Amino acid sequence: MRLTVIILAAGLGTRMRSSLPKALHPLAGKPLVQHVLDAVYAMGPVRPVLVVGHKEDMVRKAVERYTMDIVYQERQLGTGHAVRQAADAIAQAEGPVMVLCADTPLLRPATLASLAEAHVRAKAAVTVMTAKVDDPEGYGRIIRGRSGILRIVEEKDATKSQKKVREVNTGIYCFEKKFLLAALGGIKNKNAQGEYYLPDTIALARKEKRKVAAVLCQDPDEAMGINSRFDLSHAEGIMRIRKNVRWMMDGVTLIDPATVFISDEAVIGRDTILYPNVRLEGKTTLGEGCTVYPGSRMVDSTCGNEVTIKDCCVIEDSRIADKASVGPFAHLRPGTVLGPGSRIGNFVEVKKAVIGEGSKANHLAYIGDATGGNDVNSGAGVITCNYDGFQKHQTIIEDGVFVGSDVQLVAPVRIGKDALIAAGATVTRDVPPEALAISRAPLDIREGVSGRRKRMKQKKDASTK
Repeated sequence: MRLTVIILAAGLGTRMRSSLPKALHPLAGKPLVQHVLDAVYAMGPVRPVLVVGHKEDMVRKAVERYTMDIVYQERQLGTGHAVRQAADAIAQAEGPVMVLCADTPLLRPATLASLAEAHVRAKAAVTVMTAKVDDPEGYGRIIRGRSGILRIVEEKDATKSQKKVREVNTGIYCFEKKFLLAALGGIKNKNAQGEYYLPDTIALARKEKRKVAAVLCQDPDEAMGINSRFDLSHAEGIMRIRKNVRWMMDGVTLIDPATVFISDEAVIGRDTILYPNVRLEGKTTLGEGCTVYPGSRMVDSTCGNEVTIKDCCVIEDSRIADKASVGPFAHLRPGTVLGPGSRIGNFVEVKKAVIGEGSKANHLAYIGDATGGNDVNSGAGVITCNYDGFQKHQTIIEDGVFVGSDVQLVAPVRIGKDALIAAGATVTRDVPPEALAISRAPLDIREGVSGRRKRMKQKKDASTK
């Protein structure tokens, strides 16, 4: 038996106050709808059906890597109307039909599976997932009687006493397909919004004396819908803590878990330490025994073992070998490769360059479009001048080279093995191995100039009094 799952993603989300469809607002690095789809697919064999509407092209593009049916809701006339657009898929369903919204990103696969299992066991026409919340404002209220759930009343249609009910509708249902197909035609829009509400199927089932079952979601946060920017930030915090607890259980130390962001695709080795305000984005991998100090951000980058990332570094699409050190305040741009034991220091920028084993650039340098050998020293203020205004050029620095402070290496240029580049040099042609390159203007010292200048200033000050 394969479960058919209808995911409603047609709405604008007016309370988000955004031109972006609500289903596409990012949470933990990916759109809300992708979180829901991932949970659905994790249940096992399913047939997902996505209902799109507002800015459908954007939503379709965001889910193009998933295999599913997509149906279009031209006018957004309520949840019942949205599900009606998937009538063909419902008719073809092999088993129960689950309905949920694209704005519930915290749902766990096990929770959805438990709803489907409870529905099958109960042999119900409809099974609704409910939750008990401290603040039910905005949710449909579950109205119970002696025989169970009688109906669901939306916030705008609820009486004063009904609004005090804390058990709410999560917007997640499981239906027997024949009942759902018939009920979709029986839903009316006689309500404050003039919309077709899917929860009205509960009253229809009761009227037909069909069984209505309910499953209480034990963790109300799981079923939380994202309706505002505040909800989005709250969900971000919940998801962050979920993931961070898992990493700590796996042997990673997080000094302040509430401030550390770890993407779904990140991988972290045991005994690695992450300090506050660290972000690991995309497919970032850290080996064992690494330390990332406060304020650093890594994107799609890979570190070996025992790597140290000091404070406030930005590292993008780079590879860092074992026991290398970066920062503080360093920027590794895409294409950077750091060899074992290499060191990149404060205010150093590296782009599309290889820094060899044991090499270092400790202060205020720019190394771009370069290939560096092993045991190379780049002093403070070293620059590879890689761009001539039309195209980029390569700088090659062989093993054992010592580059003094304030040196400009004008590419294309090759510095031979064990060469010395004197401080302040501007190197515009290749330097042979073991050579010394010096490029300086003669030093001219003129005595007494400072004294004359001082006396002129004193005379001027006196004349203005």
